[in-house]
Amino acid sequence: MVWFILALLVLFAFSLLYLRGENLSWLDEPPLAAPQDTPSESHYAVVAKLGEFAGAGRALRGKAQLRAIRDYMDSMSDGRDFSSSFQPVAEGQLRGEWVLAPGADCRRRLLYIHGGAWIAGSPKSHRAITDRLARLTGAAVFSLDYRLMPEYRRADGIEDCRNAWRWIVKNGPHGPEPLDYLMVAGDSAGGSLSLALLAWARDEGVRQADAAVVFSPSTDITMNAPSMRSNLATDPMLGPMFGKLAKIPSLVLLWLTWFNNRIRPSHPDVSPLRGELAGLPPVLVQASEQEMLLDDARRYVIKAQLAGSPVELQTWPHMVHVWQIFTPELPEAEEAYAGIAEFLAKSGLPLPGGTQA
Repeated sequence: MVWFILALLVLFAFSLLYLRGENLSWLDEPPLAAPQDTPSESHYAVVAKLGEFAGAGRALRGKAQLRAIRDYMDSMSDGRDFSSSFQPVAEGQLRGEWVLAPGADCRRRLLYIHGGAWIAGSPKSHRAITDRLARLTGAAVFSLDYRLMPEYRRADGIEDCRNAWRWIVKNGPHGPEPLDYLMVAGDSAGGSLSLALLAWARDEGVRQADAAVVFSPSTDITMNAPSMRSNLATDPMLGPMFGKLAKIPSLVLLWLTWFNNRIRPSHPDVSPLRGELAGLPPVLVQASEQEMLLDDARRYVIKAQLAGSPVELQTWPHMVHVWQIFTPELPEAEEAYAGIAEFLAKSGLPLPGGTQA
């Protein structure tokens, strides 16, 4: 019995100290008050659409379910009118597409890393965002098609992001060309990859971004931030998808996450919140006050600011996870892009037509 108890204590300590790492509750702020205003009418149509997404593949299992989710995400760009052109890229392991708005300045470039829980999403699924960013910034946007789980390891997707960064520093849509201004942006899982990429570029001495923008990023896959549970009922996208995870004991969840990613959950490559956040470029984080990842965003911004990095947070009430993808139909999405325009103007990027979105 004594040896059994000792084994349990060792297992418990290993889970907390190695898999979870530091208890970051000291970064937490008081819960936000419930919003008193009402969202736009378009918000309710978006929530209804997300109900379709949550239902995609619900009756399916395994590969069939994953395929249904991927197909549904890609279909989100169907029937939309885009002013940008989309030029596919396939060079060795590198896959993706250039998104070029009329008059794009190829000496300013933006790497976009899509979300989708590391298992879904593609350049096509996120064209609403990449087209909007291309028009807003006047930059040549490269939307990366990184390798997804479970067909590939989590580390493979991280490697793809790093290789794409090295490549975009030297290459534009027409081949090798000079670079004046460099950005990275991403949403959700892609926001996590974007933030980890900033720290990697700093540590490796690679050309750093002049600015970064992330939407509703996952910053800590130990998943112990308060909003992961407190906002479960108010998040119409992540709630139905990950609600079951909230019922799993935290220590068990740490082991499942380690097994699934093959990287310990507290490693900064997959939990950028848990890395060194000093010496970063200007970063804008946008998040919804009702989504499960709200405190992932708030914790990251607070820690980065305490480390002296110019990182700022913009939040919106009511909004769904990564509401910026519902452009132009959602007025709050247009407000978010206006916030991005102001942020980039402050970071020294002259925008087409001034600072307007």
